[in-house]
Amino acid sequence: MYQQMIFVNLATDDVDASKKFFTELGFAINPQFSGEDSTCVMISDTIVVMLLSKRHYANFTKKEIADSTRTSEVLLCLSAESREKVDELVEKAVAAGGRANDDVQDQGYMYGRSFDDLDGHSWEVMWMDPAAVQG
Repeated sequence: MYQQMIFVNLATDDVDASKKFFTELGFAINPQFSGEDSTCVMISDTIVVMLLSKRHYANFTKKEIADSTRTSEVLLCLSAESREKVDELVEKAVAAGGRANDDVQDQGYMYGRSFDDLDGHSWEVMWMDPAAVQG
């Protein structure tokens, strides 16, 4: 069966710093699709984040590149297997230079936190009780 993938492309001020940040979160880098102007972060087998220098990112759009430290361009949300894994990933992000957002969303069956990466891109991390999903 075909598994659809998602490739998220994000502009970065510093490819090397962003690469270091995401490896410190525990994600692998695919060197085959990485270079001086980009790095390929493997979130999972079906989720890939391409971090592109702003100069390289500009090759793919005619629009102005958002300053993600001042404006929201996208909210990225990753699932986690437990509440503890939510906290763990956010804590890793802060230790690697990211900024935790103070909003903790705890609805009992669903728990989430968020952080901004080095370029200000907002990442949400969320756990949901599988029993709640089943109905």
